[in-house]
Amino acid sequence: MSIFPRISLRPEVTDYLKSVFLNKELLAAVGHQEAECRFQKLLTCLSHPPSYTCVRASTHLAPLEEIRHELGEELKKMCSSSSEEVSLQILPHPRIPDVLLLPVDGPRPVKQLSSEVVVGAQCGTAVLRGAHVFAPGIVASPKYMKAGDVISVLSDLEGKCTRGALGFQGKRVFVGNGVAEMDRSSIFRTDEPVKGIGVRMTEPLYQSPSFDGVLPSLVFLQNLPSVVVGHVLGPRPGERILDMCAAPGGKTCHIAALMGDQGEVVALDRIRNKIDRIRQNAQMLHLRCIKAYCFNSTQAVSSDPAQEAEGPPFPPESFDRVLLDAPCSGLGQRPNMASTWSLKEICSYQPLQRKLFHAAVRLLKKGGVLVYSTCTVTLAENEEQVAWALDTFPCLTLQPQEPHVGAEGMLGAGLSPEQLRLLQRFSPELSWDQTDPSTPLPCRADRDTIGFFIAKFLKN
Repeated sequence: MSIFPRISLRPEVTDYLKSVFLNKELLAAVGHQEAECRFQKLLTCLSHPPSYTCVRASTHLAPLEEIRHELGEELKKMCSSSSEEVSLQILPHPRIPDVLLLPVDGPRPVKQLSSEVVVGAQCGTAVLRGAHVFAPGIVASPKYMKAGDVISVLSDLEGKCTRGALGFQGKRVFVGNGVAEMDRSSIFRTDEPVKGIGVRMTEPLYQSPSFDGVLPSLVFLQNLPSVVVGHVLGPRPGERILDMCAAPGGKTCHIAALMGDQGEVVALDRIRNKIDRIRQNAQMLHLRCIKAYCFNSTQAVSSDPAQEAEGPPFPPESFDRVLLDAPCSGLGQRPNMASTWSLKEICSYQPLQRKLFHAAVRLLKKGGVLVYSTCTVTLAENEEQVAWALDTFPCLTLQPQEPHVGAEGMLGAGLSPEQLRLLQRFSPELSWDQTDPSTPLPCRADRDTIGFFIAKFLKN
């Protein structure tokens, strides 16, 4: 059900995306009306959250059923301490052995109050996926707001509200009601950075459990397609695997868990504090085979084949498998009500992805597997990159993916039907507004995802 406006984009970005989704190949295959309809559904579904929360279970530490039971007990405790009854259905995914699905209840009939707190767009998005409002996310509140006040939470779509304002009448959307945990004076104090929960959500528009601090070593919040990536890569115990753009480390840790923590997973990222996050996640999930380095992966191939150093750069053909989960325009993320990016920024990723691809192919052993993935919906960063890679690297061939739960690749990049079938594109717009709530959740889950893309190659 649509309750939010479509994602707000700059006009030139909307026009660009429209040209992608109404490309000649696609128009010839499905007709103008269907292509236009898919595009409009895409803009609508991007502003809404998926109808379930996906958690990856640490099945390297405990059996799935045990984790499912423990999670149920934890959530029951949380519910008994809150005023709202939360649905406690926790379902295993029928094809992915380490995934648990929790239905999201929404949109719910919540009445907006006259007293309002305004939060940043990122904070509003987190609330739609089950989080409380953390104090740093609050940008405006009533003058005399005190802890204990019942208050409505609105998300500032365009980032135009001045921090510390008493109110805001710009573009905003209502995301639910909650109880203030702090006075206004504590939230906007200038002497030290503010921490902790600012508003505890009691009547969110979309109800799903908050996972803050819940079984941190046993469950890891992760979008379904991101979990699929690890399985498609297919790591095996004893292998040496490279995750080229690894932060915050969700996929890195999944790879290590799938290998039973036997072998070596090298994680690279160019931002130093993100490396600390990877190490923290690895420690929390009791994974010891991960080695994380702050390094730019475009320069990860050593020109000295005799190099003996443990860390990057590495000699060519050093890895059995490589994951290139590439930096991208992120236009598949949900819920996302607004993006202020320019077309230049949206289009800046393709050259970087190609530089990373060159390094990935050189670092991969003959007979090794390369998986390329993005969380965006453009052709330029997805199918066009596959067409370019097959042209540029004759040693690469596309491989079938297991599990294959998304749709096939999108027309428009000149790939053959056989090649498109080997790709995996998660396209929430294809089933938007058709998904019957009575359809069992595990059947719905594969379609109602973020926008995402996966390609798997073998180096011959």
